[in-house]
Amino acid sequence: MLNALLMIVSAALIILTLLQGGKSDGISGAFTGNGGLNLFANVKERGSEKVISNITLILGVIFFILVIAIHIV
Repeated sequence: MLNALLMIVSAALIILTLLQGGKSDGISGAFTGNGGLNLFANVKERGSEKVISNITLILGVIFFILVIAIHIV
């Protein structure tokens, strides 16, 4: 039961992560030095981006709780 729930949460987490938009130049900008790569910049999310980000955070917490629960059981 928990394994099936973990697989569903994992798939949803992957999909939501892929739906999120990029917030920087990406990894190529880090290697080439183009632009200022500030990983701790305060980026304001609005509308659907904020909803997707919040759901991703909640699913991430549920994922770790399920992994710990499966390991204990």
